[in-house]
Amino acid sequence: MGDISKDINSSFPNSKIKAHLNIRYTANWINSKEIEFFKPYGISPQQYNILRILRGAAAKVKVQTVKDRMIERAPNLTRLMDKLVEKNLLERTRCNDDRRVVYVHILDEGLLLLSEIDQAMNLNLLDNLTEEEAAILSDLLDKIR
Repeated sequence: MGDISKDINSSFPNSKIKAHLNIRYTANWINSKEIEFFKPYGISPQQYNILRILRGAAAKVKVQTVKDRMIERAPNLTRLMDKLVEKNLLERTRCNDDRRVVYVHILDEGLLLLSEIDQAMNLNLLDNLTEEEAAILSDLLDKIR
């Protein structure tokens, strides 16, 4: 099991500072693992999140809706979607009534990719936690926000 004090060779003046840095350190560690996992699929964790949102929506949705539902806010959402369009994973269409509004929906290739990812995805990052500990962790993270 990890210990942030040993991992970064540091001590902390109090538990709140240690917890704060541990959250940031762990978030970065998880992000690195996700980037590594998604690399063979040719997408980023943010692009996976976009596809997941669109699969859940089942119908076309406004780009703003996707932006609002993102786990990690992406200021470069247009660029992320451009790459997904190039890979034929999603499609964008402009609203006929208001040209400023853009709709997106997932294509069959995107659904196929998500299905493949679902089969390979393993949440082993949390294997060291019991169900009860995972619930407590989730509650504590909610409490922080």
